[in-house]
Amino acid sequence: MALIEGFRVQNYRSLRDVTLGQAPGDGVRSPLTGLTAVIGQNGSGKSSLFDAFGFLADCLNSGVEAACDKEQRGGFERLRSQGVTAPISFTVRYRESGDHSPIFYELLIDTDKTGRPSVYSEALLQEKRQPNVHDWAFLDLLQGKGWVKTGEQPSESETAVEVELADTSQLGVATLGSLRDHPRISRFRDFMKRWYLSYFTPDAARVLPSAGPQRHLNMRGDNIGNVVQFMERDNKVRFQSVLRRIAERIPGIEKIETTVTEDNRVLLRFNDRGFTDPFFAQQMSDGTLKLFAYMLLLEDPEPPPLICIEEPENGLYPKLLEVLAKEFRAHATGADNATQIIVTTHQPYFVDALSPEEVWILEKGADGFSTIRRASDSELVRNMVAEGLPLGGLWFSDYLDPR
Repeated sequence: MALIEGFRVQNYRSLRDVTLGQAPGDGVRSPLTGLTAVIGQNGSGKSSLFDAFGFLADCLNSGVEAACDKEQRGGFERLRSQGVTAPISFTVRYRESGDHSPIFYELLIDTDKTGRPSVYSEALLQEKRQPNVHDWAFLDLLQGKGWVKTGEQPSESETAVEVELADTSQLGVATLGSLRDHPRISRFRDFMKRWYLSYFTPDAARVLPSAGPQRHLNMRGDNIGNVVQFMERDNKVRFQSVLRRIAERIPGIEKIETTVTEDNRVLLRFNDRGFTDPFFAQQMSDGTLKLFAYMLLLEDPEPPPLICIEEPENGLYPKLLEVLAKEFRAHATGADNATQIIVTTHQPYFVDALSPEEVWILEKGADGFSTIRRASDSELVRNMVAEGLPLGGLWFSDYLDPR
């Protein structure tokens, strides 16, 4: 199971310098847990942190300039922290599996001589934990020029190969990771390429897509019926078990199935307990569709390594949030193909199901920039939770607020 142990963002909107989890060389903080929740007041930077993951994924998939120019971002200078001239910087501390040493990926983005955003520098480094042993890079690029070490397990003593990229708007890991000579870079590229950021809206799930099986739920969720078609066709026995488990967690739902219309569109049908005729997705509540989409996403036979969800509680009955949190944790721990899950939330009911190690608090400082801390950093909070008090209740009672 590949896992992000730390994620540092610098000079990105209100995130002047924020580290979620363990930074490279940080022996104080423990790594991120499989399930992580970020809480905080409105305007504290939760959406910026969520978008930082999305921005990095967009840089990989479509290039730096396109990622900056996405409609909701508005260009590089609107993304760079106010009053700052240094590059936007990301550091991902990542472990391929439990028996591998950590790797960290460093990316700096700035404007080039023409004023367009581009990759200023980029590196992949093997972290060394032994005393007096320094980290060493197997990819090191500055403005597209540098060197790389090849092979399945590149070593510090291996001779580096000089490289020069033609397009500095593209990430080096995207370009070099597509080559057979760089399997370790390829694994990191594939890991990041499969990050899933949920922009699901119930209205999108009510769209009638053209019939045709699709393997994975897309980020908007408007192909939910196609995913059901795929699972019915390719994993029929497993899918029936999945549907039974999902139906058990959606109050009143006995059965979920699909039907294809005469014009070759796919309809989702929900059999509601007490009614003879099924209800179609267009008639179901926002909360039912959202819960169904999340459960279907978690049951993907080839789940993404990372799922980020902003405010999953919207539209859900509060008492279902503990069920959802437990489902998230069950899929984020223990299995070889477990999915790491990061959520932002405003809901104490959701936080009630979490431990202090799983919860991070974002705050806006007097200078306008965000800071972050872990709930478990407070001895008082740890002790109160150990005595049986729910963490969400402590949050609602201001015990997680700054003092």
